[in-house]
Amino acid sequence: MTDRSRLSDREWSRIQSLLSATKGIRLTRIPSCRRFVDAVLWILRSGAQWRMLPRCLGSWNSVFKRFARWCQLGVWDRLLSVLTRDADLQHVCIDSSIVRANACAAGAANSTAAQEALGRSRGGFGSKIHALTDALGLPIRFMLTPGQAADISQAIPLMAGIDTSALLADKGYDANRLLAWLKERQIQAVIPAKRNRIEQRPCDWHLYKERHVIECLFSKLKHYRRIATRYEKKASHFKGMLAFAAALLWLR
Repeated sequence: MTDRSRLSDREWSRIQSLLSATKGIRLTRIPSCRRFVDAVLWILRSGAQWRMLPRCLGSWNSVFKRFARWCQLGVWDRLLSVLTRDADLQHVCIDSSIVRANACAAGAANSTAAQEALGRSRGGFGSKIHALTDALGLPIRFMLTPGQAADISQAIPLMAGIDTSALLADKGYDANRLLAWLKERQIQAVIPAKRNRIEQRPCDWHLYKERHVIECLFSKLKHYRRIATRYEKKASHFKGMLAFAAALLWLR
């Protein structure tokens, strides 16, 4: 096992302190819990099947069941939400990215593709990750939709409760409803106008250059192979992987 496939002592120390304050988690056996988180990290980085988990990291079935339970309890999401309290909200960026789904992501029991955020778009069968980052490009929130959903469909839910001075986004977010929502909250819309607008709006192109940080975020997230391709049948499991990967970016 290489060092890159395990958490550093500094990363584990931070995660342990956060987990200790998380409801529903009992850290009675610290080494066992660390081995479990290392096992999930190995799956996240490698993209391998759960059955391929090295025996030194535990029984794959036990690790998977514990991971699924943490997803159900919202542990991964809470871990990320605690870290995002330090977000730099001078301005925020919003965008989305398509993730192709592997064949094994289909067929969740007692569910449908739409319920599990799976759908068909020009890019094929997959999901769309909608993300919001702070001014430094660190992830704040994520939402999942089927691949064919419009980028702007999750803009307002992602922005809800965010206290910032400006929103940076591409032309796909140039819509009257979103612009009115931002104006009502005195948030500057740094969004280029579409060509078909009768009255073109001004755009702060100098500030707009800062939007590259969200493109860099998706690139960093997709270094984790379990994010670059979706293998999870359940949307909650994929979002758990996504939240864990985002938390690791905060811990760098």
